[in-house]
This record gives sequence, structure tokens and C-alpha cells, in this order.
Amino acid sequence: MDALSPPPYRQLSRQGQASYSGSELPRYTRRNTLVHPVAPRDPTQHVFSLSDGRARPWLVLRVASSAKSTKSLPIFYEKENINATLELHAEKGDSSIQSVMAMVRGRVITGPRSDETVTFLTIYHPIWARSVDTPRTPSPSEGASGSKLFGDCVWSFSIPLPKTVAVGKSDVQFRLPETFSERDLAASVQYDLTIHISRAKLRADSQIRTPFGYVPSSKPEPPSVLRQLAYQQSMPVPGPSADPRGWETLKTCKAKGTTLQNCPADVRCSLSLAKPLCYTRGSVIPCSLTLSSSDPQALDMITASDCVNVGLRRIVGYTSAPGIEKKQVAYQESSREFGKAVWWPSASVQGDRYNRHLEGEIRLAKDLRPTSLMDHFSISYSVVLRSFNISALKSAHSEILLSEPVNIVAAYAKGPRPIAYAPPAYDPYSRENDQDY
Repeated sequence: MDALSPPPYRQLSRQGQASYSGSELPRYTRRNTLVHPVAPRDPTQHVFSLSDGRARPWLVLRVASSAKSTKSLPIFYEKENINATLELHAEKGDSSIQSVMAMVRGRVITGPRSDETVTFLTIYHPIWARSVDTPRTPSPSEGASGSKLFGDCVWSFSIPLPKTVAVGKSDVQFRLPETFSERDLAASVQYDLTIHISRAKLRADSQIRTPFGYVPSSKPEPPSVLRQLAYQQSMPVPGPSADPRGWETLKTCKAKGTTLQNCPADVRCSLSLAKPLCYTRGSVIPCSLTLSSSDPQALDMITASDCVNVGLRRIVGYTSAPGIEKKQVAYQESSREFGKAVWWPSASVQGDRYNRHLEGEIRLAKDLRPTSLMDHFSISYSVVLRSFNISALKSAHSEILLSEPVNIVAAYAKGPRPIAYAPPAYDPYSRENDQDY
């Protein structure tokens, strides 16, 4: 199974909690949940060329990447090199070419002006130069060995991408962010590979440029031993009372409101999130919620309808002109909701007249962009608890009752993969749309 594929789905067991003992997990063997085993995928070959009206392209760039299809952009994961082959056809020789250079760039773009672009990554890779004293990429072609290119010249090269970079004069290291672009946002993160052919005066230079996608391989720390054991045995995840080290219980908040009979109703909310507070996209955020009130009717109204509103909120923040003094440039934020928790009654903790215990999870989309920070640009996430969406209980509070920062990453932690436990009756996602890749 691919390192970024979604978690397998298991039907929630109603046979009660498993009995856990000891501090060590039994030996773990990952199961292949697919019907057919998946063989390692060969790199996808992307081809880009220049013909300039000729019958045969005179410059061809072939790039091998981890993309699924030649129709998509080249994609590179952290620790992968950009492996490519360049073919230049100069049948009768081309004395105007002075140098051939490959260049990789990474940029944060927040507007159309030049001062609204920050280049955080620049890598130059020399391929050929007229001067024999200039570094060259080795070539098996005889026509690429001299001070003038002739015939069919071929070079194969490999450019490693760094894990972190420093921007400007600062010594602060930033991890390379994932490629990011959305239609309704001015800010974007873009990478491109360029082959530049420099020519003598009075002759126009030539170049091939292709954007590419970059995916960081950050991953969370392993979850608690008890949760790993539950995933391994396809059993329900132990809650905060059974596995206190595996949960982060947030500060209790109170939702105040009035019923339709104008009676005051206070509901105390204790929300817990699975630790560590770092989750892999395509998986889930396990949640636990305890609601307490001296008004049983208010609890009944809340738990009888889909009004418990816990979800994932993303904020993209940036300054529009990072080159200008910060006092003169306003910081901009764009907020968007991604996923709402689904809830079901707890199978391990029984409620009573004044308390209700719910288990839940937030399904994370496969294409969520990971948490990132690059100079003046950031993508951050938080789990938010909003006021209850029910007409029979008018809330006197602001919309957000509670907010907790979390991190979203692209790779899985070591050990068993998270399991989606939401029963089909509560799960808003169609299983027919799930795809393993």
C-alpha cells in the first residue's frame, strides 16, 4: 500500500473494550488490505520539447517522477532527486550556444508584482559550457565533449532537493512546503524546473520550463501503545478514561443558552483529541466528547440531533508584499472548514441522566495540504468546537466555544495505520469513493 494511501475501514465492534495489559505491543505484521498485491510503480516519464518550427524537436527534456500519469505534473517527494535526461540535436553544429544550465526554483507568490514573490529555493546545475574549464555534466555523446555542440548530444543528470532552506539573511531553517495553489487565494507555493540555453549576442536564448509538485514526508510520532494495539487487532480505540496517556483533554467549556420555554440551560463540554496532536491526511482525528448538564432535556435535544459541531479549520496566512517593511503591509488570513466530526454513543462509557458520552472522528481528505511555514507564508489547522446548531436551544455564546491547534502531515507514523471506526449510519463518506493507491 502506498505510504500516502487512506486507512483501511473496519466495522465498529460492539462486543466491548478489549482487555489491555502490559506496556509492549505484540509483534506487528502489516496486513495488505487490498484484494491484489500492489507492485512498486515504475517512475512516470514526462517529455517536454522545443521544435521552433522544425520537423524534429531540437531540444527534448525527459523527467522521471512519482506522478501517477504523464498527464499530470511531475511530482517529487522529500528525499527524492529530480532525475532527468536532456537531448539536444545540433546536426551541423551550433556555435551560438554558450552554455546549457538546469535550474530549480521554489517560490511563494502573493500577488502580480515582483515584490510580492519570494524565492526560497534556487539550485543551479551546469550541464554544458563552451569553456572547458567550466563544470560540465558527463555525457556519452562525442558532440558534447568540445567547445561547440554538434550532432545528437545527451546528458543525464540528478538534482537532489534539500529538506530545509534558509530565506534571506536569516539563519532560520524552514522545511520545504508542499506545492499549493487555490483559485480563490492570491497566495501560492510553486516549484519549477528550467533548462536554459544561453546564446551569443544577437541570438535569442531558449528554454524549457515545467512546474512540478513537491510533497514533504513529515510524519507524526506513534500513538499510545493501547491505541496501536486497538488498530492492530481492529478493536475500538480506548477512550480517555482507559488510556489517559493517549488523549489530550482540552479545557472544559460551557455552552449557555435558553430553551424554547425560556429556561436557562448550561451544558459543560469536555472535548478530548487523540495524541499526538498530529494527523496524517487521508486518515482520521479520533475524538471523545462528554456533555454534562443539570437539564436532561437540553442533553436529549443535543444528542438526539446532528448539532454537535466539531470540525477542522484551516487558516492560510501571508503578507502580500514581504519585501516591504511589515508595518506598511497588512497580514492577511483566509479561513476554511475541512471536515466535520461524526458522532455515536460511546460503547465503553455509559451515560446517565446528567451526562452523555460520545465517540467520534473527523475524516481527513487525502488532498489536504500539510501544516507549513515558509517565511511570510503559513498553513495552519485547528480543531474547533462551535455552538450547538439547534433551534430548540438558543446559544448565548460566540460561534466558537473551543479551538485547539493541530498539525496535518503527509506520511504515516511507524506501526499500524489508523482505522476509521464510524459506523455506516453515521459516516458521511461513501465507501464506494474510497480508493487505495
